[in-house]
This record gives sequence, structure tokens and C-alpha cells, in this order.
Amino acid sequence: MPAASRPLLPLWAAVASSVAGGLLLTTAFPALGWWPMAFPSVVLALVGLVGRRMWSSVLVGFAFGAAFFFVNLFFTARYLGPVPWIALSMLEALLTAAFAVPITLAYRWLPRVMPGAASRLLLLPALVGALWTLREQIVGSWPYGGFPWGRIGVTQVSGPAAGLASWVGMSGLTFLVVLLCAMAVEYVRHGRFRRWLAAVPALIVVAVLFLVPAFPTTAAGVLRVGAVQGNGPAGYFDEREPNAVLGAQLSASEPLQGEKIDVLLWPEGGIDSDPTSNRSTAFVLDRLGESLDAPLIIAAATGRGDLFYNSSMLWRAGEGAVQTYDKRHPVPFGEYVPDRSFWEKLSPDLIGLIGREYTPGTASPLFDLNGVGVGLAICFDVIYDDVIWDGAAEGAEVYMFQTNNADFRGTDENLQQLAFARMRAIETGRSVVNLSTVGTSQVITADGAAIDGLTEDVAGHMITDVPLRTGLTPAVVAGPWIKISLGWGSLAALALLGLTQAVRRRRNAKTPAPVGTGV
Repeated sequence: MPAASRPLLPLWAAVASSVAGGLLLTTAFPALGWWPMAFPSVVLALVGLVGRRMWSSVLVGFAFGAAFFFVNLFFTARYLGPVPWIALSMLEALLTAAFAVPITLAYRWLPRVMPGAASRLLLLPALVGALWTLREQIVGSWPYGGFPWGRIGVTQVSGPAAGLASWVGMSGLTFLVVLLCAMAVEYVRHGRFRRWLAAVPALIVVAVLFLVPAFPTTAAGVLRVGAVQGNGPAGYFDEREPNAVLGAQLSASEPLQGEKIDVLLWPEGGIDSDPTSNRSTAFVLDRLGESLDAPLIIAAATGRGDLFYNSSMLWRAGEGAVQTYDKRHPVPFGEYVPDRSFWEKLSPDLIGLIGREYTPGTASPLFDLNGVGVGLAICFDVIYDDVIWDGAAEGAEVYMFQTNNADFRGTDENLQQLAFARMRAIETGRSVVNLSTVGTSQVITADGAAIDGLTEDVAGHMITDVPLRTGLTPAVVAGPWIKISLGWGSLAALALLGLTQAVRRRRNAKTPAPVGTGV
């Protein structure tokens, strides 16, 4: 076996390295949020894949995925017990294992097809980084719409590389982090310490990651936003009387009486009944809007015919819901059950808890609020690129994210979701009002800084002059193309390497061995 194709570690050490890398990666996410830990964790994951055969690479990839996801997604067991946590974590680990194989093939094929220092120090790391990013994209889109949680890019939200997200998006940021790590592996692996010129490409990547400022968007005034975190009993298993959550929101909104605001924002799950069909709820909202002399942005489960939606509504007193956005990405096994007849046989008690099936929305994630474009995302919508990018492209000058974290009280889920909200502010160059029923709620400016906030498990309100901004960042304009280029481009490159390798093998097999002359 050529030296370049030999494993760097024995299998047992590769598995141990991957487990260590997965556990280390969890520390890069909130609550700890140690962003530098993303780099050694990726290195530990990669060194175990170099030189592996297919099934051993699957094992090594699974070890990394399991160590990371079983810890990172532990919040899913908070109320529903171990079954959803184990099922989701196992699925993500298996997908991570499957997509370890293409990375291993890149390490095997590229040095054979394109030998030389330049290809190993630059092209190979680029292919590895793109394949890692492809894995994130697959995990974030399949099955049932995927779950793009735990992306490498979001770990950098508190670090100096965060501003780069406004240029290349979260997928591009993931690629650059993994690219640098893969470069470091190759630099050490081939002993290039004495050749400083060989380090120049890696130093350029370092400069791009840590020195490029965020793309500047244009200031466009302010919007005075009242945001209310009622801390009501909004969880699945919270004991409550009818309209208890609505009552909590109303109580926490009382201090806003007499204040001049442009809009009142309530979180997802802030209303217990459908105001489009419940006259009593509509009356209460009309009275609230009249007393504040301001429109409301509220959220509730709504019904239209036989279909149900998780809806955000722009409510005007006397007019009702004048604009509606329905959540695009309802959570499978949380807000609907795909293939219910199949899964109900496996876990009838758990599946039976989900009685209402939410339908994915198709409306634009944008409200026109008296001429101000307000971009929208409901809860886990925030982790999906399309919702955020569409809002910006269609005219959002500010974002309002409504969420309900009541089912995850006491876990890191709300802080991890908040990290996505902060990264979206940087990525789009827009302020974000991220409002939860129970916390943590924050007003975040375009540089990712929090200028107002409410802590977890408290009832309260914010009155904030939120900066408005215009202009599209490169991440919004080119983000879809960056994802396509990294995803499909990496697969095409790997397929081309495999084809070239196969053709060379066939030619070598047909070439007769030279005849010896003898003595």
C-alpha cells in the first residue's frame, strides 16, 4: 500500500480519536460556546479517516457522529424520554457514518490521480472540506426535511470568523473551517515544517477566516418594538387552564400601556386558541391593539378547512389578521407525523401524543409593516437557510423570530437556537428580535451583539429601538450557489477521481509486463 494511502492511526485509535473529536465539538456549542474547539475536533475526526477502507471508515464516522449528536441533542429527551433522543441521534450518527466514506475515498483517490505537494496541500483539503459541507447539507435536508442542527459554521458566532458568514453563509463558513483543519493535517502529515512556502495557502485561509470584516449593509432608521415574554405554561405537558398562556402574555404586556411603540411582538405559542375563528380571542387582541395604538405580530395554531398551520399573523385592531405567514418547516414527530401508520406501530404512545398535523406553509416569510419589511421565522424555521434568505431577498429590513422553548426548559436548546439567530443577523446584515415564550429572548444587531434581552424562565417585556438595514449581503445573493457548488461540485469531483482511478487500473491491467532479458 502506498505510504500516502496508509492509515495514520490503527482502527482502535481512529475510533478513540473520533469519539474525542465528537465530544470536543459539543463544547463549541452553547452553553459553553468555546468556538476554538471546533478546529481540533475536526482535526481529530479527519485523522481517523485517512487511509481507511470503507467499513472501517463507516465505523470511525459513526463514532464521531454518535459522540457528538448523543450529547448535543440530549435536550430532545427532556420531556418525551429517551426514545426520540436515541432515534434522532442515531439517525444523525448513521448519516455521519455514511458520509465518512466519500471523505475516505478523497484521501485515497486524489493523491493517486494527482500526485504532488500542491494537490495534497491544497486540492485534497478543499475536496475534504466540500464533502464535509455536503454531509451537513444532507443531514439538514433528509429525511423528512432534515434537521440542520449542529453545523460547524454556527460554532463561530462568537469568534472572529463570524463576520465571514455575511460573505459565504453558514455552509461557506463550515467549508473554510474544515478546509483549514484539513490543510493542517496534510501539512503535518507530509512534514512540511521547513518549507514555509508550503504554508502560504493555509495562512491565506487563516487571514480570510479571521481578518475579513462583515459585509456592510446600509442603515435605514429604527423600528420601536415592544416584545413580550409571558413565561406562561406553553409546554406540551404543562398543566394549564384554557387561555392560560394568553393570560400570561396579556399580563406581561400591561407595562407597555402608555408607551409609544410601532409594533407589539408575541412569541410562538403565545395564544392558546385560533384568533381567526375564536371571537373571544379576536376581541381580546383587538382591545390590546387599540390600547397600544399599534399593530401586533402574534402566533397561533390556525385552521383552514381540514388543514392546520403554525401561523404568524400581523394583526390590526378591527381588521384581524391582515397578513399571515405559515411555518415552512413543521418539525417531524413534533408538529406532524410523517408516515404515521408505520411509526404508530413502533411507538403508539409517543405518536399518539401528536394529535394535530401541521401543514407546511408556502407564503413569503415577510410582512409589510407600514412600509417596513419584517422578515419572519417560526422556531426551528431559523435553522433553514431558505426561509432566511427568502425574507432578505424579498425586502426584510429587520427579522422577528418567534419561538416556544417551553418543552426544553432547563436545557441548552434555547441557547443553541439563539446562536442560530445571532448568526442569521450577521449573515443577512439585519437586526433580529428573537422572542421566546419562556426565554432566552434577545434583540440582536447586525454584528451579532445583543442590545436588549430577557433571561430564561421570567415574565417580562422589552421596548427597543431596533435598527433597520437595507442592502443584500453576498451570503444572501450567492448562498444557494455556494451550497450547490460545494455539494454537487464535491460529488462530481469525487466521481471524476474515481472514474480516472478506474480507467488507470484498467489500462495497467491490459499493459503486458516487460520481458526480462535473462543471462
